[in-house]
Amino acid sequence: MMNKNFDIIVVGGGLVGLATAYKIQKKANKKSILLIEKEEHLASHQSGRNSGVIHSGLYYKPGSLKAENCVAGRKELVDFAKKYNIRHDICGKLVVATNQKELNVLPELLDRGIQNGLKNLSIINQNEMKEIEPFVSGLGAILVPETGIIDYRQVAEKLAFLIKEINPNSSILTNTKVVDFKNESTGSVVITQKDKFKCENIIFCCGLFSDRLAKNDGLDLDMKIVGFRGDYFSLKDSAKHKVKNLIYPVPNPEFPFLGVHFTRMTNGEFECGPNAVFTFKREGYSKLDFSIKDTIDALTYSGTWRLFIKHWRFGMNEYVKAASKRVFLNQLKKLIPSLKIDEIESGRSGVRAMALGIDGEVIDDFKIIYNNKNIHVLNAPSPAATACLSIGEKIASNFLKKYN
Repeated sequence: MMNKNFDIIVVGGGLVGLATAYKIQKKANKKSILLIEKEEHLASHQSGRNSGVIHSGLYYKPGSLKAENCVAGRKELVDFAKKYNIRHDICGKLVVATNQKELNVLPELLDRGIQNGLKNLSIINQNEMKEIEPFVSGLGAILVPETGIIDYRQVAEKLAFLIKEINPNSSILTNTKVVDFKNESTGSVVITQKDKFKCENIIFCCGLFSDRLAKNDGLDLDMKIVGFRGDYFSLKDSAKHKVKNLIYPVPNPEFPFLGVHFTRMTNGEFECGPNAVFTFKREGYSKLDFSIKDTIDALTYSGTWRLFIKHWRFGMNEYVKAASKRVFLNQLKKLIPSLKIDEIESGRSGVRAMALGIDGEVIDDFKIIYNNKNIHVLNAPSPAATACLSIGEKIASNFLKKYN
């Protein structure tokens, strides 16, 4: 019979939840931890549906939590992958300028990367760029040697294994949905569709549903999670020779999304995309997925409309791109002009949990709130997968200082 009493319950089996549980378990190996995941498999949503890239920290504002955690997390993640034989490759990437305006931005991006502690960054010319990616087109690029690729699902499985290895009294429950929780003077009770569990502390790492669970815990939020779906195409075998590793665009600071890019995966496949369109269901990966609750929740929030109004032209372009394979291809051809429509096929999709303020601005940094005996990871945007071990370390350290 399963134990019903634990020291800590972590809700959410993505990379941040798993890394947090793992880091606490390492620091306090006597504490029993129960991690609850509503899906059948760990890392089923943002953690397992991202591009599989180990980000370097090039883009992020120096001094931000994103920058600090990305750089520290990348190093730790690579060491973790080497130690436990997790599929990965530090293959580097090109950030390609396709016009003069983007070319002028490269020195600023380079400086930002240097401030963030990246090594061996360099701006390269067209000839040097072609030596690395023969089919790419651009006026110049930044070579980022420390970027890589990894199998994040494998990382998740290894973290789950290590938690239980450190303390056999800890447990991982999948296919178990949390339907309610109660904070009582003697501790907390977490109620699932199957059972009830008692604990001293709850740590919520719930991605697309982080705001709802925080509200249920009595928090008055000035933000809301709104989902945006990203659709990818895959390169067919006939076009795989056109991409060696990772080809990324220069980010446009006016828009909240990066833009289409090419990514080699650890399984040998190549993805290109994504677009970015509002989704009518928070975990809706199909174009036809719909949830009345999620839709009303998003469209009755003033921040959503302020975002739509501010970026309406960008948004319309994204919807056109989502509806037309040829329009999508034209975006890809800015980086690889020789790519043909019969060389790409529909691939998978992901949903990004975008934290929006009431003013419609994207909350672009990590946001973690400590509420009585509970912790809420409200916002963990990209590069959260890369930074998961660093984020977990910070949460674990603060948790043990505050509650131990």
